[in-house]
This record gives sequence, structure tokens and C-alpha cells, in this order.
Amino acid sequence: MGKEGTCKDKDCSREVIARGYCRKHYRLWKAGEMPKPRYKTCSFEKCRKHWFRGSLCEEHFIAARGAAKGAASAPAAPAPAANA
Repeated sequence: MGKEGTCKDKDCSREVIARGYCRKHYRLWKAGEMPKPRYKTCSFEKCRKHWFRGSLCEEHFIAARGAAKGAASAPAAPAPAANA
């Protein structure tokens, strides 16, 4: 049995079942497909994993951190020897 009221999604007049959403929109909300998702999600393109740190999931955070470390720790080119 649903709760009183209608779905809080605009243009939807279905009966509320949970969190102010109808069955359809509640399912979308749980899947993270509504404008305000259930969890913070990774900001990497088309990644729907949960947010870990710095707006990225753990996988993309580690990849970005590893790429940054690799570029920062690359040895500098040796200075040309001065002819004496």
C-alpha cells in the first residue's frame, strides 16, 4: 500500500511508495539515474560508481593519482655538457 500523495518528480501524478517517489522514479533514484541521485557518483564520463575521493570513484582516483605521480616523478633531461 502506498503512502499519501503523488510523486515529487515533475509531470508525474503516480502514487508515492517511498522517499516521495512513485515506484518507477524510486527505482531510477536508487539506480542513480535521477537528477539528485542516491549517492554521490564518480564525475568521470559515464562512470556510475560511488564517489570515493575528489569526486572520482576509487578506480579513477587511483588512475589519476598514478598518472600525476608518473608525470611528476619523471627524471629531468640531463643538462648538456659544457665544452671546456
